[in-house]
Amino acid sequence: MSTMINEQGKQRAATLLENTQKIVKEALGKLDYDEATYELLKEPLRFLEVRIPVRMDDGKVEIFTGYRSQHTTAVGPAKGGIRFHPDVTAEEVKALSIWMSIKCGLFDLPFGGGKGGVVCDPRHMSFPELERVARGYVRAISQIVGPSKDIPAPDVYTSPQVMSWMLDEYTTINEMDKPGFITGKPVALGGSRGRERATALGVFIALREAAKLKNKKPEDLSVIIQGFGNVGGNLAKICYDAGIKVIGISDAYGALYDPKGLEIPSLLEKRDSFGLVTNQFDDVITNADLLTRECDILVPAALENQITEKNAPLIQASILVEAANGPTTAEAEEILNKRGILIVPDVLANAGGVTVSYFEWVQNNQGYYWSAEEVEKKLEEKMVAAFVNTMTVAKERNVGTRLAAYMVGLKKHADAMKLRGWV
Repeated sequence: MSTMINEQGKQRAATLLENTQKIVKEALGKLDYDEATYELLKEPLRFLEVRIPVRMDDGKVEIFTGYRSQHTTAVGPAKGGIRFHPDVTAEEVKALSIWMSIKCGLFDLPFGGGKGGVVCDPRHMSFPELERVARGYVRAISQIVGPSKDIPAPDVYTSPQVMSWMLDEYTTINEMDKPGFITGKPVALGGSRGRERATALGVFIALREAAKLKNKKPEDLSVIIQGFGNVGGNLAKICYDAGIKVIGISDAYGALYDPKGLEIPSLLEKRDSFGLVTNQFDDVITNADLLTRECDILVPAALENQITEKNAPLIQASILVEAANGPTTAEAEEILNKRGILIVPDVLANAGGVTVSYFEWVQNNQGYYWSAEEVEKKLEEKMVAAFVNTMTVAKERNVGTRLAAYMVGLKKHADAMKLRGWV
């Protein structure tokens, strides 16, 4: 069964990469760049696959596979998260690094896209085993990463604690303190205030701006959030505090739905460290059912390929805000666009994390640290500017919002490549 799931995962990731490359090609074509520019941007500039030997708690040595993708460094160092997940594939990591480039360009950050991953399942590992995998990964990729080369960050199933182990390993290897090597660290190790909820806050700002386009006030909105981990859970709390009715949430075991609104603070108190809470309730519906329930705004904040051509005709929301990476297939997007559903694409909606990671890197380089209020104010400015730019291009060029975001995001990298004489 695990082999079947792994093969299916590989196929999904391959499709994800192919679809990403198609949009990159279309966006560059709309901007009148030549074929060489596309050829250089359709694949990572550098891709590393590593094998990580780790002694497990039972004394046996297990070999883990890890990846690091650096999509482009024309603008500056690569930047992107590291995910620990059993379904990580090379194709997925490559696609995600391309998305990171687009996010950095869209938000005018001095980075190219990077991404990393290790094929493992932290849910079935002890804390010491997880630490050994984290340190082993850093040893394996240490020669191609660094504050001016490639700056990692947290992603699926990695955390500030994992970042702390990675920072310590990198510092030990280089025999000097380099807090700017990695972001998403605890504040005590040079992390930025406001980083923990940065992605969720960015999604909220995008959600709020999208609602304005539909002439909807926060107190009149109902929201369904698929996912209740760091992003989904924080977003639910931010929405709840803003007076928005959160009527549905989900995790890996199912979903909770109440059209009158869920008591989010209580659910967050019951949630475990992996964002799981529905296993404590009897009146649970499926994730698939939740996605098609009536609401104003639907926020997929879990994994990719959740909205497909099968359920897209059944979506009842008027706004789709993609907090997850790649939650909507190309076929589903076409259906949603025809139905007039406003899509806030992932490269725009969930870029709050990389934006505040940039702020953290700046603070590490300066040795001067900002308040949470200052961080969130700067994030607000970046999010609103990127949202307005995307919607303006979509309207002026008569293209979908995703294609518009790609056009804005890729332009900076393509121009930098041309100025350097690469193309």
